[in-house]
Amino acid sequence: MPSDRPTRPLRILITNNTLHERAGSELVVRDLALELVRKGHNPIAYSTVLGTVAEEMQAATIPVVDDLAKIAEAPDIIHGHHHHETMTAALHFPETPAIFVCHGWIPWEESPPRFPSIRKYVAVDDLCRERLLTADGISPDQISTIYNFVDLDRFAPRQPLPPKPRSALVFSNYASGVHDAIRDACRSLGIERLDVVGVGSGRPTATPEEVLLQYDVVFAKARAAMEALATGCAVVVSDYSRIAGLVTSANLDELRRLNFGVRTLQKPLSQQVVQQALAAYDPADASKVAATMRATASLTGAAEQYLALYGEVIHAWHGRSDPASSKESLALASRYLRWLSPVVKDRNRIRHRAEQLSVDLATMRSGQLKAGTEARERVEKLETELARAQSEALKLGEQVARLENELSTMKASRAWRAVQAYSRIKHSVWKS
Repeated sequence: MPSDRPTRPLRILITNNTLHERAGSELVVRDLALELVRKGHNPIAYSTVLGTVAEEMQAATIPVVDDLAKIAEAPDIIHGHHHHETMTAALHFPETPAIFVCHGWIPWEESPPRFPSIRKYVAVDDLCRERLLTADGISPDQISTIYNFVDLDRFAPRQPLPPKPRSALVFSNYASGVHDAIRDACRSLGIERLDVVGVGSGRPTATPEEVLLQYDVVFAKARAAMEALATGCAVVVSDYSRIAGLVTSANLDELRRLNFGVRTLQKPLSQQVVQQALAAYDPADASKVAATMRATASLTGAAEQYLALYGEVIHAWHGRSDPASSKESLALASRYLRWLSPVVKDRNRIRHRAEQLSVDLATMRSGQLKAGTEARERVEKLETELARAQSEALKLGEQVARLENELSTMKASRAWRAVQAYSRIKHSVWKS
């Protein structure tokens, strides 16, 4: 509602599972916070796991905390990512309204929590909307869809694509290397350069906007695919084992509504399927796709949608006629803890088992070391005895050789020949 749009700077607390590596929701937090600052607002980020992204935000004058007690004044609204961090913030600031944003179909962290102060739920694609619609206790009128975005000021358009692709990039934080199917398909079509960039391959980058300018074809999904599309690359939506195919002007809307994500990846990754995708390479169509992405998927547009939602939620929260009782809040908090309990206990059990195995392994290694020491000492003793025996055998051999030499000398002497002649005469006399 236009009348609900914020008319003053807002203090916005954004929560996230981690703010460490440059990935998925971490970069969403960073980019959205930066845009909110540019629009005159005051974002604050909260996570218990801080790192590279937190440092980048701090350098951009955005406060980042790992303990909500450090925030002296309650925010105007909580923008929650991930249930544990969202509930931590909602319980710490019970008088502050909140929204919860679901970023994925699969991750446990994306499970939507229920709490009186969480007034709206946001899906970043149609599949996330389905997850929210099938969650217990969330009504359709509580759900909005705000599709993911690209920072268009950062990801500038590249030069027009060549008639035939000469270079390709696997752009993924999950890929440890280039899949054989992709490598073989690219080689068969004469693509000369093939690289991989991302955390999983040990080649993370702080400047993907510069890297993408160097490649004609990009293999990517989700946020990475969107950034490559907005840059003007030909994008094959894929991950480490599945593939959707080449993004075209004909399938762009469908793929975008699913965030170029898991539901689009319907085919096993194979050389034949990759070749089919690359065969559809069309520089003119890729240019149309890039233009559409830049017109409909901007960070600025998404930030305006979030600000409108913040205003609506704040207005409704302060104008509500039936504020939740502390009993209801505590009951829902208790329910959340009950839901969380098996996971916490399983993790503690696994941690305890890991500690036991670590002790067992150390004991085994100690035993092996002791046994190895004893075996080594026995081997050294046997080697000493063998060396002694060899030495004695050598001496005995020298003695035998000396005696044989003396015997040969004796047999060659006149005395020995006389003794031999005498023996023959004596033998013949005895025989007669």
